[in-house]
Amino acid sequence: MARSLSFTRAAESLGLSLSAASLQIRALEEYLGRALFRRNGREVALTTEGAALLPRVQSALGALESAVDDARAEPDSGQLRITTLSSFLQQWLLPRLPGFRALHPQIDFHFHTSASVVDFVREEHHIAIRIGAGPWPGLHVDRLMPEWLIPVCAPALLKRHGAVRDVRDLGRYPLLHSTTEPWTSWLLGGGLASQSEQLEGSSLDDSLALVRMAERGQGLALARWSLVAQEIESGVLVVAGPAVRFERSYWFVCPVRQKNVASVRLFRDWLVAEAAMAPLPPSVSAQS
Repeated sequence: MARSLSFTRAAESLGLSLSAASLQIRALEEYLGRALFRRNGREVALTTEGAALLPRVQSALGALESAVDDARAEPDSGQLRITTLSSFLQQWLLPRLPGFRALHPQIDFHFHTSASVVDFVREEHHIAIRIGAGPWPGLHVDRLMPEWLIPVCAPALLKRHGAVRDVRDLGRYPLLHSTTEPWTSWLLGGGLASQSEQLEGSSLDDSLALVRMAERGQGLALARWSLVAQEIESGVLVVAGPAVRFERSYWFVCPVRQKNVASVRLFRDWLVAEAAMAPLPPSVSAQS
């Protein structure tokens, strides 16, 4: 809160609701018997007392985080605990993982799947791989790779209905999309946002299920490129329209002190190299 001077951004970074974050600030102020923030509508500023308290709290939290990191640091042969998205793990990471294991057979993994904000102090994770706007302050962060949204479908469906370029073309198809990546995202990239309310279709909160439905010919799916690149290469799915650059990217995230642990460093370097070699969508590759 003191870094961002925004209750909304502070709540999002902590994985709390705005009201819960506000209640915690109010409780702290009542406990101390003094105001830490001045509120003027949407504008928030530190009081003199809040500004004096901030560096001491930051120092104490930094020392606590360092102590926790030291206690949890793994030896070279330890188990590496990674939290990531289930769809990314299954579609992108697992097919590539044998390459890492061949290089570093001494490192074992524990994978945890979640899209939630990670609390590295409370949760026993060494590394998080997330898709988002990034970066996250107070953590070591590497941008792994950009993402694209791309219309895909089974070959027979494309043959029947043809390629798509705008909202009129989409009307020929049964549409599929994820709740976090709706077709409006693709239309915004194409400059057709004003017509987005005309769209209908099935929505799923599981990006991997979306890919599987598309493979079975159940509709035209708006998919993240990272999740369908192999299906496109194998011919199980085909590209039905241009890819648009997604506003979010994939990120490697870990506590600052954890980045120097040997197993974390080896995995990070390998992951960055793999991401750099990942194929681009066909329409993007042609422009490169």
